[in-house]
Amino acid sequence: MTETLDAPSLDSPAAVRVSVRPNAVATAREGGVPVLDVVVPVYNEQAALTASVQRLHRYLADSLPYSARITIADNASTDDTASIAAKLAEELAGVRVVRLPQKGRGRALHAVWSTSDSPVLAYMDVDLSTDLAALQPLVAPLISGHSDLAIGTRLARSARVVRGPKREIISRCYNLILRSVLAARFSDAQCGFKAIRADVALPLLPHVVDTGWFFDTELLVLAERTGLRIHEVPVDWVDNPDSRVDIVATATADLKGIARLLKGFATGDIPVRQIANQLGSARAAQPRNLIRQVARFGVIGVASTLAYLIPSSASTARQTEPCHREDG
Repeated sequence: MTETLDAPSLDSPAAVRVSVRPNAVATAREGGVPVLDVVVPVYNEQAALTASVQRLHRYLADSLPYSARITIADNASTDDTASIAAKLAEELAGVRVVRLPQKGRGRALHAVWSTSDSPVLAYMDVDLSTDLAALQPLVAPLISGHSDLAIGTRLARSARVVRGPKREIISRCYNLILRSVLAARFSDAQCGFKAIRADVALPLLPHVVDTGWFFDTELLVLAERTGLRIHEVPVDWVDNPDSRVDIVATATADLKGIARLLKGFATGDIPVRQIANQLGSARAAQPRNLIRQVARFGVIGVASTLAYLIPSSASTARQTEPCHREDG
């Protein structure tokens, strides 16, 4: 099945108040819908799409004890991605395609998650860099109602990660900025392997502004600030060397996003307590000192930039390998 969606308005009011987290299996059974909706955002992924979706489909059918659907979110691809996705939807039960007229991973997730009928929503990168064995531990606490969001983390001690030192440094510097400047307690904002309950997503998503790569970070920071419970799962993750993303441009966008959140929380432009009330949470974070946060942001921003430039310069002489932005 192929659908065409316009991205929902980011200014639309959240109409759902969440106070009790019901069991997602019971909710899905009552509504006659899949328990889990796994979104795979793609842009010009004709080479990888078929094998990845077939592999994911086999795993969901063979390994999960509940119903699941795959949603291929096509971000205005200009190659054969759309036709390949449509063919997969015709051949494989429980696979659908949503086509968006504009690019942006955040825009795709916002559009699909906001309109999905499943009680638990997830997404993963099309390259399937994360071992699929982590999917059940990822969504289990969301299905039971124990947690609100879940993320895969490559920075836990028990995670097994294969990637070069440059990407390791960049990822750790970025998460250090989040912890130091925004008081984030989650360990890995960038891993393309996350899930959220739909009854949490509906009130939260209208307040997430970014439509690109920073979407993940903004969602997690906002969720944490409003008192939601974030579950982390150590993952096995292997770097995919095939990439077409400009890491400098996306890193710059990330820093601008952090600065926007920093200002929004300090000035009250981001209504944390109002969102927490909509979510039925009484654990909203207190505002922090703006001057202290800005100072930390500046110092760590300079340090992380140097950390990027040093290995980047060295690797350029060795023909730098490309980098998947979404994997940090």
